[in-house]
Amino acid sequence: MMNEDPSALLPEIFLAVAAVVALLLGSYLPRHRQGPVRLITALACLAGLIATVVAWGQEETVFSGSYAIDVATNAGRVMVLVAVLIAVGISTGEFRAVRRESELYVLMLLAALGTVLLTGANDLMLLVAAFLLASIPLYALAGFAKDDTGTEASLKFYLLGALLGIVMLAGATVLFGVGGTSGYAGLGESLGAAPAAAVAAGFVGVLAGLLFKIGAVPAHFWVPDVTEGTKPPVAAFLTTVPKIGAVIATYRLVSSALPTSPVDWALLLAIVAAVTMTLGNLAAFFQQNVRRLLAYSTISQVGYLLMAVTAALRSDLALPSLLLYVAAYAVTNLGAFAVVCALPKASVIEDYRGLIRRRPWLAVSLVVCLLGLVGTPPTGVFAGKLTVFTAAYDGGFAWLVVVAAINTVASLFYYLRWIAPAVRSADSPRVPDVERWSAGTAYTATAASVVLGPLAGPLLAAFGGSLILM
Repeated sequence: MMNEDPSALLPEIFLAVAAVVALLLGSYLPRHRQGPVRLITALACLAGLIATVVAWGQEETVFSGSYAIDVATNAGRVMVLVAVLIAVGISTGEFRAVRRESELYVLMLLAALGTVLLTGANDLMLLVAAFLLASIPLYALAGFAKDDTGTEASLKFYLLGALLGIVMLAGATVLFGVGGTSGYAGLGESLGAAPAAAVAAGFVGVLAGLLFKIGAVPAHFWVPDVTEGTKPPVAAFLTTVPKIGAVIATYRLVSSALPTSPVDWALLLAIVAAVTMTLGNLAAFFQQNVRRLLAYSTISQVGYLLMAVTAALRSDLALPSLLLYVAAYAVTNLGAFAVVCALPKASVIEDYRGLIRRRPWLAVSLVVCLLGLVGTPPTGVFAGKLTVFTAAYDGGFAWLVVVAAINTVASLFYYLRWIAPAVRSADSPRVPDVERWSAGTAYTATAASVVLGPLAGPLLAAFGGSLILM
């Protein structure tokens, strides 16, 4: 019997209703006074957070098992909603009083809804639908400014997304054909007896779409161009929020739908993880543009995140470590972008020279976030990276842990290239203008990044558990 309990989907309902209300309200408000839309976005996220916390620990599937509500879904909800709140804080200064401000928040809400659906998708058809909902608003966001660089970035983003979206749909069709069902539970039972070549082709097709959303090799080409070409607050959203849903969706796919498949998906993902972290780090080494540097940094972080996915079904620590790392990465990456957004006229590393003298708290936030992305204690990324490394080692991927450790040490180079001029006491070429909303958001995200480290133990306990199949 189909479970259609709407109360189980309150966070998703809040996001959907807020998007519709924001769209309608934005049509009637004066074009230069659309602050209420921003307020509605924040309230919807807060309401979703409250509903998620209240229902934490409840496990069920709804709509004939196509959508699972478990620890991964609830953790994904919290991360996405918090990330949207931070993104709103970053965006306020840039887009306040802009004629299309309400459209920005509507697109953010719809993309966030699609991302949340990705985390709980327990059926190939819902996975594809969530992929589209999490992608199409982002194409519009990338070109939101309607300038040359944004339009070019949006076009590249859309073309690659459309191509890999078709590949993903074709892969889902193949898996459905050989498995006889689109539900993960049924696929987990039937793919073991299916032809290995067909299963491999279908899995690679579906994985291609998910790798595009995550920004992993070989579907990473859009990340640096879009991050540099679009507005900084949009870049912060694009490099953070979609990854939350896509990496959890990848974990759910391989652990629920492919446990008995003849395909060695763990080895494939391990190779993708190693190549992704290495390419991201190498490409970031000599970047001068700070947004492009952060873009390649996010690619390398994806490699570390995929380590936990490779250990799915091989380590009990895989899922909790993945969720902890994703949460820590989200707030730390948004904190780094918030500093960039707080200094709108500083586009290259040299522009940050002497920042410690002029804007000491922003300099501190920048140092904490960048060192946090390396994995420096006591930040949350350190705890997340340590547990992910442990899960990969327990899963039999010691070689991948060695590759990740080498990459972690190497990544320190390009982060220090940015930190060093910022903390020098030399005079800054000019006093940098500061956008106050972004600066305040940077301080908040930095504090959250540090607090997540000491809270790693309780968070791992809260994230403990397994995915449900029905």
